[in-house]
Amino acid sequence: MDTPTDDKLASLKTLSTVIYALYALSLFSGVTAIVAIVLNYIKLDDTRGTWLESHFRWQIRTFWWGLVWFILGGLTWIILIGWVVLGVACIWFIYRIAKGWLNLNDGKPMPL
Repeated sequence: MDTPTDDKLASLKTLSTVIYALYALSLFSGVTAIVAIVLNYIKLDDTRGTWLESHFRWQIRTFWWGLVWFILGGLTWIILIGWVVLGVACIWFIYRIAKGWLNLNDGKPMPL
């Protein structure tokens, strides 16, 4: 793959910002998370070898682990432990979005 140009990197950074926003909005409407994960997978190859690849991987992991924890919380809410799981999952999800968005804004990669 060719080395991305500055314009291409700027475009991918903007897309990553939009994806973080979609994940944040998914706390109110889960449909936006589906749009975000699809965009992550479609554009992942374009980020290979750049610092933005770490953000796309961070976002992808945030989606899948968040989904696991929200499903587990939903399945166990009736026995009350689910409320704790859902609360912790929500805080964790918000942390992941905020941490990623702030690092993106500062031009820093995410730990892999």
